[in-house]
Amino acid sequence: MEQNGGQFEKLADVALQELRRVFDKMNGEEVEPFLQEILNARRVFLLSAGREGLATRAFAMRLMHLGFRAYWIWDDTTPAIGPGDVLLCASGSGDTGHELYICRRAREAGARILLVTACDTGSARQLADTALKIPAAAYRAQGDFVPTQQCMGNLFEQALFLFFDVASMLLAQRMGVTPQQMEQRHRNVE
Repeated sequence: MEQNGGQFEKLADVALQELRRVFDKMNGEEVEPFLQEILNARRVFLLSAGREGLATRAFAMRLMHLGFRAYWIWDDTTPAIGPGDVLLCASGSGDTGHELYICRRAREAGARILLVTACDTGSARQLADTALKIPAAAYRAQGDFVPTQQCMGNLFEQALFLFFDVASMLLAQRMGVTPQQMEQRHRNVE
């Protein structure tokens, strides 16, 4: 078997260092409006696509574990959205056509739009009531963010998943929800 010549260690360090730079550029003051939108919501609907969607769907699960009424927008059992609800849209580029369509429809129905993006500008930002920037290079994104040596949107997608896990911990602390309470809400038919 051929040795990898340290390539694994080198590339792992690249990914970890890039993530460190992303989170070093963020602070709690920037995250606070994001948390408040969720805490104030009657229900949280979540929208994203591709690998960003995988991270966002994982956050939907954590919100349910925390006791929120959280719905993945693409599920057949997702109810109608309306006033008092928040649509959380994660879009690295901030300009994905079908996401913009759904954000417009949610706004028309009276929901607030919470955007998580890598961009400083874009159509989704104009629709958002609250926007949080994760300053990581994203697929087709334009703006000022941490550059990457990784492919396509890897850095934003990784940072998004990690950010949502940290946000879950912050929400649990604010709400006084214990890991045991979260575990009790986990699916028990596995």
